[in-house]
Amino acid sequence: MEPTGDDLLRALAALANPHRLRIVGALVGGRMYVSELARHLRMNRPLLYMHLQRLEAAGLVAGTLETARDGSSVKYFEVVPFALALTPELVARAAETLSGADEA
Repeated sequence: MEPTGDDLLRALAALANPHRLRIVGALVGGRMYVSELARHLRMNRPLLYMHLQRLEAAGLVAGTLETARDGSSVKYFEVVPFALALTPELVARAAETLSGADEA
């Protein structure tokens, strides 16, 4: 299915940040829980959560809350399979579907 203009903007905006590119790159190897990902990327958890929320809102990663053996809650994140093949024609079709496109 071809992305709408709004979907395309969300994905591109989410990926247009070096921290978020590093997060996606780290998760390609498999799902990780937040503390593990924070250590791997040498990033504090509040900053990591902010970037993960942006990636999740764009549909590029998914988080699941699980209960550990000790009863604590652990949030895991993994990459959602996606493919973006940008062409001028795709951008033109996506632009036609942007919400508020007539306001420009």
